Amino acid sequence: MPTADTAIALRWLGRVPYLDSYQAMQDFTAARTAEQADEIWLCEHPATFTQGLAGQAGHLLAPGDIPVVSTNRGGQVTFHGPGQVVAYPLLNLQRAGYYVKEYVYRLEEAVIRTLAHFGVTGHRVAGAPGIYVRLDDPHSHAQLPQRPQKREDGSVPTPDFVGLGKIAALGIKVSRHCTYHGVALNVAMDLSPFARINPCGYAGLQTVDLSTIGIHTTWDEAAQVLAYQLSTRLAP
Repeated sequence: MPTADTAIALRWLGRVPYLDSYQAMQDFTAARTAEQADEIWLCEHPATFTQGLAGQAGHLLAPGDIPVVSTNRGGQVTFHGPGQVVAYPLLNLQRAGYYVKEYVYRLEEAVIRTLAHFGVTGHRVAGAPGIYVRLDDPHSHAQLPQRPQKREDGSVPTPDFVGLGKIAALGIKVSRHCTYHGVALNVAMDLSPFARINPCGYAGLQTVDLSTIGIHTTWDEAAQVLAYQLSTRLAP
């Protein structure tokens, strides 16, 4: 077992029921000591809708036979299913030396670097955590007008998703300075359940995966790249 000053430990969980990993993250966080090493858990889940703390029932349009789980992460409703890489960083932010805003930025940067590995340009959208790609040209490096920018009045605009598809969702929880929940990257999955919700609370937001934008890779390869990027970007 690594000590607190070594690299973040990776745990490969395989395909696990969402509720099992949710309970395990809470138990790990409640029991961990200040000296305990950080970990990143990587897995995929059977088909599950999850609601964040801000979740509104109206964003669940037609869940049907897919279970809905209420969680204590931030954000609205999203979908998990086979073919999606889910990463749960369990970090002590106080020890790492950065705050929640920086943590979210680092999570997103890890996804952006992972997409770059496959020749895809990931983008941030002001006011909407997660990573997006251009639907007409996923490889374009041109900056988005919707990108986060410093504004003189400090305002955050209403998110604009025109021409974009969401390829990775974020939802986190911080307890006792320690993180759980995390990020989900769509690789090659059945995307149809996203049409049964307003993804992340946005009606009409299109969701994509690497496969639908022409990138053919395996879950294992995408998970390995994301795990490396998270380990690198989240280091103190």
